[in-house]
Amino acid sequence: MDGETKRTTPLEQRMQQADGKLSPRRKRLLLSILENAEDTYYLSSRKMALRYGVNAATIVRTIQVLGYDEFSAFASDLRAHFVTRITQYRVMRSTVRKYPAIDEHVLHSLEMDRSNLEALRENVPPERVVELARRLNKARLIVVVGVDFAYSLAWQMAYGLSWLGLRAEAPMGSFGNLHHRARALGRGDILVAISFGRCLRASVEAAETARKQGAWTFGITDVSNSPIARACHDHWAVSVTNPIHNGSYVAPVAVLNALQVACAHLESRRALKWLREIEQEEDAAGRWFEPAAGVRENGRK
Repeated sequence: MDGETKRTTPLEQRMQQADGKLSPRRKRLLLSILENAEDTYYLSSRKMALRYGVNAATIVRTIQVLGYDEFSAFASDLRAHFVTRITQYRVMRSTVRKYPAIDEHVLHSLEMDRSNLEALRENVPPERVVELARRLNKARLIVVVGVDFAYSLAWQMAYGLSWLGLRAEAPMGSFGNLHHRARALGRGDILVAISFGRCLRASVEAAETARKQGAWTFGITDVSNSPIARACHDHWAVSVTNPIHNGSYVAPVAVLNALQVACAHLESRRALKWLREIEQEEDAAGRWFEPAAGVRENGRK
């Protein structure tokens, strides 16, 4: 996942403010939940109660002391706490002791990816995808910023949009290159910054620079109070939680696919024109493999 100086999370702030109202028993419960966030952030109130040997009402009353009216709000802040505190080492450490068999680790990974996809529909509904697609279709230039593992997402987004006739690029992620590219943007341009977890400084500062220059900025991140979310005009929160060291990009890839669908169908005439031209150019250039005349697919004549 992507680095930044530790700061107090909203959940920690609530605990500090409610310190005098928390009984020793409730304080121990909350500290245990926070210290083991990698194992608790995705649990329902009932499953969390089972884990700590209390009833669900105890969990609800405890979080109410922190000022939460609903468990879902507490769960959202717990997830944000997990994301900002997690490291690649802690991800693997937490799962090494959890499953004795390798195939169980594999199954756990697949189940978390499925959970991320299910959460995507709720966190990024179709109308939000269409809303961004409308902006991108009108943009003069789209610069998509992603560093390290996230560069694969930035490249996919820019390359896919370029096939639809949009002027989009994904500059390589050295700090200097991103900074100078962001400085060249202005009104009518869009910068999309992609970074997760604590967020990489180069991506955050590129978004901040582009915004100062008058460009509209959009973030793709995993929690709504991440540095990327705060730096951009708008953002999506897309989960990348997975026991692998770099996080899982299944949900981000899915939402980028949906975005390209929206961009294409909002301007279907333009998209069809470009795709037709690409098809003709590729046929003329002989891009696709064709077996030699008289040779069957198994290589025999």
